Amino acid sequence: MEDEQEPLLHPRTRIQGRILLLTICAAGIGGTFQFGYNLSIINAPTLHIQEFTNETWRMRTGRPLPDHLVLLVWSLIVSLYPLGGLLGALLAGPLAVRLGRKKSLMVNNIFVVAAATLFGFSRRAGSFEMIMLGRLLVGVSAGVSMNVQPMYLGESAPKELRGAVAMTSAIFAALGIVMGQVVGLRELLGGPQAWPLLLASCLVPGLLQLASLPLLPESPRYLLIDCGDSEACLAALQRLRGPADLAGELAELEQERVVCVGRRARRPWELFGNRALRRQVASLVVLGGAMELCGNDAVYAYASAVFLQARIPPEKVQYAAIGTGGCELLAVLVSCVVIEKVGRRVLLMGGYGLMTCWGSIFTAALCLQSSFPWMPYLAVSCVFAFILSFGIGPAGVTGILATELFDQMARPAAYMVCGVLMWTMLFVVGLAFPFIMEGLSHFLYVPFICVCVCGAVYTGFFLPETKGKTFLEISEELHRLNFPRRSQGPEWRGPEVIQSTEL
Repeated sequence: MEDEQEPLLHPRTRIQGRILLLTICAAGIGGTFQFGYNLSIINAPTLHIQEFTNETWRMRTGRPLPDHLVLLVWSLIVSLYPLGGLLGALLAGPLAVRLGRKKSLMVNNIFVVAAATLFGFSRRAGSFEMIMLGRLLVGVSAGVSMNVQPMYLGESAPKELRGAVAMTSAIFAALGIVMGQVVGLRELLGGPQAWPLLLASCLVPGLLQLASLPLLPESPRYLLIDCGDSEACLAALQRLRGPADLAGELAELEQERVVCVGRRARRPWELFGNRALRRQVASLVVLGGAMELCGNDAVYAYASAVFLQARIPPEKVQYAAIGTGGCELLAVLVSCVVIEKVGRRVLLMGGYGLMTCWGSIFTAALCLQSSFPWMPYLAVSCVFAFILSFGIGPAGVTGILATELFDQMARPAAYMVCGVLMWTMLFVVGLAFPFIMEGLSHFLYVPFICVCVCGAVYTGFFLPETKGKTFLEISEELHRLNFPRRSQGPEWRGPEVIQSTEL
């Protein structure tokens, strides 16, 4: 009888794996993919949008807009995206609790549809203000999805695949950057007449998510612990796992539900005053801030100038820029494969260490580019090497910190803190980078090198390794680090569990 049943299990197992893969793709295409896509497509139509802004002002007032005000409007268009992301990060927690993880991702596409409509009709309406509002709305969408997506996938994935599934957020972000660079080519939608369609093309990933995500299950943990619907939880688990291995997982979820009665989640500001979370919060702030301040975005911004310095023809620079996005995508894929073998600390230290090395050589190449004819080519090589190093280490690993370092009571608040920190830093870097370039000239990368050094040092001395450890073991180790003298700290009784993720 067992021999007759065994072959029947293989198709069922394949179906379960396929459903998990579809869940990852459906969440990612409208999640971190949108973040990377909207981050990169704005580069191609820069001159066209500035010309449109100037022409619009001329039609309204009869005189052109001064150059410094054109630059100010463009800076606002770029900077409203991270500002919207900050608002979205604050909105993500309440949405995930009230609507659930899957429905939050679906409802989030309302912002995308509204933004695409504004982008598509902005030129016909003669309004650059519509572009500004659209950028704010796609930023809100990205801020919500970048917090809800890892929660949804982390609660839907089996524990043995949780690390690899969490890395898919970085993969989709890098894929979005590459696709944005490709679609922005002059031969596609990067021409002077097609830029409204280019900006409005963010509607396509949103529609793909709206078409696919309703067919997939909600997070089983949310259904049982937050909603108290055991039947829906069982149905979701059966679709994601199959019926063979549900007993242990159901027992674990039911134990959480019983133990957590009367508990509540921590609020974001409560994380900073709790000594038991001191090491976790410090790691989240230092390494999350280092990822945004390490200069990777600056390399992307400076890449075109470096390529021109290396005598790459101006019409070919856009293709070289696609190579930078491809490097990050390749590196993140490699990181996803090796993270469970190499470990988090090694990837972070190696990534920041290599970035320090390449950043130093990059600075030297910029200073000596007029002395040696081959220096611009060295600078180009450093651009690609720097991005590869970022993708292997900080790009993928940093996003897992909020999941692995915080227990269930603190994790939702940690996601909010991480999101607010990321978008705030992105906004600050976007505003400050032009002044850094002008003030430091060839030494513009020195501040970023210092950040990379700090990231590598902190990881080596203060970040615990979480590879191959359960959440219970991670919590116990962090408790020992936060209370090095047992007699002075409270007795560790295991990680706290909550009934819901309400903030």
